[in-house]
Amino acid sequence: MKTIQLKKETYRMLQMIKEIKKAKTFDEVVRDLVLKELGVEPEMFGVDKGKIKPYTPGDRMEDRL
Repeated sequence: MKTIQLKKETYRMLQMIKEIKKAKTFDEVVRDLVLKELGVEPEMFGVDKGKIKPYTPGDRMEDRL
């Protein structure tokens, strides 16, 4: 967990968004705003979790020939 410093007006705006969206935490509000700005869907994070295997030296292209 990290702490960030905000101006009072920014904090008030985040509070308003939190109430409008009925978000439980400010983290939810900030995360939604960041994902929207990046143009990434929230479900894109963790989509391959547990499916991707770690890289091994045998994965090198010359070893596949």
